[in-house]
Amino acid sequence: MASEKFSMGQGQYMYSVDVDWWGPLPEGMELGYTHGIVVDSRDHVYVFHTGSPSILEYDPDGHIVEAFGQEFVGGAHGLYLHREPEGEFLYVTDIERGKMAKLTLEGETLLEIGTPDRPDIYDATRRFIPTDVTVAPNGDIYIADGYGQSWIHHYDAQGTYMHSWGGLGTEPGQLNCPHGISVDTRRGEPELYVADRGNHRIQVFTLDGQSKRSITDDVDMPCNFCFHGDHLYFPDLHSRVTIFDGDDRLVTHLGEDPQARHQAGWPNLPESYYRPDKFNAPHRISVDSRGNLYVAEWIAHGRLTKLIKTVASGN
Repeated sequence: MASEKFSMGQGQYMYSVDVDWWGPLPEGMELGYTHGIVVDSRDHVYVFHTGSPSILEYDPDGHIVEAFGQEFVGGAHGLYLHREPEGEFLYVTDIERGKMAKLTLEGETLLEIGTPDRPDIYDATRRFIPTDVTVAPNGDIYIADGYGQSWIHHYDAQGTYMHSWGGLGTEPGQLNCPHGISVDTRRGEPELYVADRGNHRIQVFTLDGQSKRSITDDVDMPCNFCFHGDHLYFPDLHSRVTIFDGDDRLVTHLGEDPQARHQAGWPNLPESYYRPDKFNAPHRISVDSRGNLYVAEWIAHGRLTKLIKTVASGN
């Protein structure tokens, strides 16, 4: 389809913005908040939004292939794609129903995990509100309770509870809205990256929950992570996407708009405010096999952006 092009980035990290990549939605369907986006091995793109149905599958040309996930309407939030020996699977979190689910790419539910059996953490007034999920190389599952009590919960691949860590605070190992979580294998030994959004930092943990280090430079409101090659990509809710190198040092910020969050009504600003080369409230990012970026934004009626890689950047 024909597209008007804009650009983002600098130096070896330049991208053209394809504003028309996404095809029209079927009649009667509207996007809700576009919270999640992932890409599978075929470069099919899955969007997780609060509208109905909540999971949209696009082919590489931007045409909708399937739509499913009616059961997550209103609560769709975290979306993670994991490649396993049996195939590729979607792991999702639902902030309204307080659960994590593992799905096939066709939408069949294989596993569900609800509120952990931890009465010391959860009761009638202290809810479990999971914002993200990730899976370790051995199949263990980690769920971030970002909007609830600021804990990380660890399960085995079958969903058996193992242990938890965190709790509200600012000290190393404590958390304040652990909004996103991902496993990093760039250094050989897997590490857990947690978007400790309320503390304006990234915390890095061992797989058993030991705090290793924090990253605060060039970080404001990190939402979650995508690792591609040696690089770390993360959406910063305060209107930019950030790329770090293999040593977690800044490569560039993309589409930064310092004024967006100061506008009345943010993030749901008038459509006239939005510009193709600026982000408003980026919430999730994914990278395809060609190094193209896909960004979903936290906006009431959704916003999806594709950034086409135009210069080799070493990934």
